[in-house]
Amino acid sequence: MQYVSTINAPQAIGPYSQAITHGGLVYTSGQIALTADGLMLEDNITIQTHQVLKNLKEVLIASNSSLNNVIKTTIFLSDMEHFAIVNEIYSEYFGRHKPARSTVAVKTLPRNALVEIDAVAIVG
Repeated sequence: MQYVSTINAPQAIGPYSQAITHGGLVYTSGQIALTADGLMLEDNITIQTHQVLKNLKEVLIASNSSLNNVIKTTIFLSDMEHFAIVNEIYSEYFGRHKPARSTVAVKTLPRNALVEIDAVAIVG
């Protein structure tokens, strides 16, 4: 098991790692719309979703992986009304690659984020 850390994505805001690799897979922690220097972006689903996916991409790169190697994601939304917007932006980042995915609505997210995404991907 190896802990993954990169300065190109926000540092963990609690007692956890940005990601862990084990057995040829990387398991990322959920990413919210924090910048790499820890600033929370405005309360806008479009802006937040782009930042979340940029963060996820950077953590995967630091794990010797990529969005193209993702096999499963979980999306947590503060409101299912955001589903269509998040889905459209998600498609921009994943293109023709279509990992398995779950999307759930939750009452609240850390820092009152509107969206959080985590992933499991193949390393290498």
